[in-house]
Amino acid sequence: MISKMLQTIDSPHYAAAFVSEARDAARSLSYLAERDRIVPEFSDTCIRELLVRSYRMIYQVVGETVYIIGFIHEARDLWALWKREGRP
Repeated sequence: MISKMLQTIDSPHYAAAFVSEARDAARSLSYLAERDRIVPEFSDTCIRELLVRSYRMIYQVVGETVYIIGFIHEARDLWALWKREGRP
């Protein structure tokens, strides 16, 4: 998913900086997973999102484990995308 997005970025430096920022955001979930807002499309307190620039890092908190379940541009329709991918 991220690799497709990076193909549209002209600057290798910009792409590397974005990946670094996304990784740092993901790592931060290990100690502050429940700080972010609940994903409105789900209304489930276990499914949250963290914004990385104009992308939504969607993750699920299960006990002490965090699963990143999506990383999409904020302008995209989450329901339409997940339906097309056959997600529940």
